[in-house]
Amino acid sequence: MNPALAGLSREGLSLKGAQAWAQALGLDRLDAQLLLLQVMGRSEGDRAWLLAHDTDPMNPAQAAGFEHLCRRRLTGEPVAYLLGRKEFWGLDLTVDARVLVPRPDTETLVAWALEVLETCGGRRVLDLGTGSGAIALALAHARPGLQVEAVDQSAEALAVARANGERLGLAVTWRQASWLDGAPAGLDLIVSNPPYIAAQDPHLAALTHEPLAALASGEDGLDDLRTIVAAAPGHLVAGGWLLLEHGWDQAESVRALLAQAGFEGVGSRHDLGGHARCSGGRWPGKTAGAAGSGAAGPRAEG
Repeated sequence: MNPALAGLSREGLSLKGAQAWAQALGLDRLDAQLLLLQVMGRSEGDRAWLLAHDTDPMNPAQAAGFEHLCRRRLTGEPVAYLLGRKEFWGLDLTVDARVLVPRPDTETLVAWALEVLETCGGRRVLDLGTGSGAIALALAHARPGLQVEAVDQSAEALAVARANGERLGLAVTWRQASWLDGAPAGLDLIVSNPPYIAAQDPHLAALTHEPLAALASGEDGLDDLRTIVAAAPGHLVAGGWLLLEHGWDQAESVRALLAQAGFEGVGSRHDLGGHARCSGGRWPGKTAGAAGSGAAGPRAEG
């Protein structure tokens, strides 16, 4: 039997020894360091501290806590859930199993949204399927003058988002709803990172700790995207934008949905890995602030 599979020794264990045990157990080095910093009461940015104190002993309670977190991580539970937080757009968000873990690629959507708002001068924004509130809070933080509303069908997710907003002191209106049900008209921007994984996608097996309703959307993964695209025109001003995150291989399909619905300037943006991860379009017409400017237009098209 691999000795690493045995319980972690809790007497005189050094920080270096704890990391070695976790890596022998199969944990990624960075994951082990982040979990170790957690039980030692240090911040995630204190990895240099681990090197400077690698011979320091852990007390039994710290060793027990570290072993517990490591074994949970081995089941596939996201590190963000184990730490209880995730950074997004420079904001420290509280996250747990009630919401998806915000991904860095979603910052592509936030960056595009800010470009659109800068160009059109719009202020009224709706974030659909807000989850932890990551997108809505990032926009409210970047542009304090915005009127941001965020909706989610899950009351549990909204509780997490609302708590994040209150802790960060950011003004967002939170509302429980299914997509655009009950949404106002006259919006300058609708933004969403909806479920987009096909119901039978084998990758879902690795995401069992995150809420399935926030991940899967019908046989082809496009059901919720179709619903949003069909309903959005009734809520946008002339010249208003709809921006959507989707799967790495769905850009062509989403652009087609947008074009068929009557959106103009349809295009996509690439994520950190070079995949067309977000697609969007402008509802026909021009707002005063957008006249004569194409700065918010798409960078990548079919």
